[in-house]
Amino acid sequence: MKNLLLIAVLSIGLFAFAQPSKKRPNILFIAVDDLRPEMNFYGANHIQSPNLDKLAGESLVFNRAYCNVPVCGASRASLLTGSRPTRYRFLDARTEKDIDAPDAVSLPLLLKQNGYTTISNGKIYHSGKDDMAAWDSKWFPKGSVRDYQLPEHVKQSMEAGYGVPTEMADVGDDAYFDGKIAEKGIEDLQKLKNGNQPFFLALGFMKPHLPFNAPKKYWDLYDRSKIELPKSYMQPKSTPKEAFHKFGELRKYHNVPKNGDLPEDLAKELIHGYYACVSYVDAQIGLVLDELKRLELEDDTIVILWGDHGWNLGDHKLWCKHVTFETALRTPLIIKVPGKTSGQHTEAITEYIDIYPSLAELVGLNIPATVEGQSFVPVINGQSQQKDWAVSKFGDAVTLIKGDLFYTEWVKDDGIAYARMLFDHKTDPLELDNLAEKPAYKNTVKELAAELRAKWGKDFLKKK
Repeated sequence: MKNLLLIAVLSIGLFAFAQPSKKRPNILFIAVDDLRPEMNFYGANHIQSPNLDKLAGESLVFNRAYCNVPVCGASRASLLTGSRPTRYRFLDARTEKDIDAPDAVSLPLLLKQNGYTTISNGKIYHSGKDDMAAWDSKWFPKGSVRDYQLPEHVKQSMEAGYGVPTEMADVGDDAYFDGKIAEKGIEDLQKLKNGNQPFFLALGFMKPHLPFNAPKKYWDLYDRSKIELPKSYMQPKSTPKEAFHKFGELRKYHNVPKNGDLPEDLAKELIHGYYACVSYVDAQIGLVLDELKRLELEDDTIVILWGDHGWNLGDHKLWCKHVTFETALRTPLIIKVPGKTSGQHTEAITEYIDIYPSLAELVGLNIPATVEGQSFVPVINGQSQQKDWAVSKFGDAVTLIKGDLFYTEWVKDDGIAYARMLFDHKTDPLELDNLAEKPAYKNTVKELAAELRAKWGKDFLKKK
């Protein structure tokens, strides 16, 4: 009897040992360049984005997510390493993780080291050669990144480097880069379907980045005569001059004046083009999500979608990013976790450096010591989050977002401020009334200045 019992116990043990451990969840990681949080699921009703709306209905939507630096290369390197920008690190579009944070184990590298197949398609890092060790494969469409389809625009771009800021071409979705990126993502999902490893599939869509090129059918979704300039189309005298710029990124394009405000018809053309590009990229993302479902991978895959920073569409008479107004800092962020999310929204203030530790926790991996963000998994689990702040910076400007207050200082190398602005979003959501120099807010400014320095990171003023 004892021998039979021993055999049974051993058999159960051997059976248990023989069972494969449960595979970690896959991650579909979708980055969208220059995407504002202006879709229907954020309360707007003028941009048609049915696929993103559907995804949001299955996800947790962050109403108050903020990039840590409003420029693509720096934002992406910061997000993918979970590291804060400093006065000397993660500065501009050309930032490379390998140069600014060579010792940091990036999110894709951590996943690769722990058995994930890692694939980068399209624009994930700004530089195609950055963090090569993190990927099993990297792919980017061939051709000029301006991606014009009409011959006259192609010729103009080849001759001048930049062409017109918008293009409406009567072509199929796969003519432009984002259609090709969606096709590549679908091909990869089909290959990964039967793999024995979990996957981290990163898709970096290019639109709505300038130039605003999209197939004609997406332009036709909108009536330009009904497009209006933003309510914040002004630059109040109380706002420091340092807060504004000449939006040089846009002025490189043909037919854009080199100085001054844009003509109203051009401004509305740009807004129209932006909307068209959002609808176009929405359709491409929808194709990928449909294939994920068709392949029966939905229940095993975390889907996260983010825009690398906000974008100004005439807000404060500005275009592009490169400022610390909320329009450049606030970003779309949604995450679908099977069995846990179903269209909830959260007001929890979230920084982009929080994405890395959150995904690592969700798939059961230890978080490297270099990661400075804080996991938002408790929010996914329906718990409250005590953290109610974020810090973003661009150039000399550093912003503390604390509750409804947005406090910015422009600082020198020694950390001493030479300009300030403070907005209370409870009474001034458009950021038109700078409170920083008003006597009634002297103590508030003093408290926020101290808190900004306590939270901008221990290495903020440290030179490389």
